[in-house]
Amino acid sequence: MAFARLATAAAITGALAGIFSPTAFAQSTDLPPATGNWMVRLRAVNLTAANKSDPVGALAIPSDAIQINNKAFPELDVSYFFTPNIAAELILTYPQQQDVTVMKSALGGPTKIGDFRHLPPILTLQYHFTPPSQLPRFKPYVGAGINYTRISNVNLQVPGVGQLDLSKNSFGPALQVGFDYRLTDRIYFNMDLKKTWISADVKMGGQTISKVKVDPWLLGIGLGYRF
Repeated sequence: MAFARLATAAAITGALAGIFSPTAFAQSTDLPPATGNWMVRLRAVNLTAANKSDPVGALAIPSDAIQINNKAFPELDVSYFFTPNIAAELILTYPQQQDVTVMKSALGGPTKIGDFRHLPPILTLQYHFTPPSQLPRFKPYVGAGINYTRISNVNLQVPGVGQLDLSKNSFGPALQVGFDYRLTDRIYFNMDLKKTWISADVKMGGQTISKVKVDPWLLGIGLGYRF
């Protein structure tokens, strides 16, 4: 699996190198600028979780042993440009199901103990850099904002111990960096990387027994339309 990821990354890097070569840029100067204050993007996103958690001594669960799976899912975002450089972006998806695994405990491990769903909309304020004249298609940006995560459909059960629950709401900061690359006057290729801070209390019988910090990296690739 690691080799497959490296091969994929190498392929993407090679493709981008071709797209952004000096020859490609030299051929792109005839494109007119996009118009309109709105932009929508559809991305395929890969979530990679940090998976930090407090130990649970009573169950012999060490630090960082409560983990969720990495996964890919679709993402839709809507941006409004207040100026050519300043934009706000609302990032949306549908509730995502995540598996929960305890890597080591009194029961041994790894042990899958169930799953839950989370809905993580993000709102960021972005600054889009003005590219130099020789790079008319390439427009990088940075952003910062807030993430709200709603947790639902919690189905966690520790064999021989009982049912677990998670806190339902999480607020945290979000940071973003990415670029748009104009393919036509209105259609863009987009690559986007976000870091969000998401945490939840793990509860048993109404008492908090651990705190899990998901804190994922979100790498997205997709297309945008400016209008």
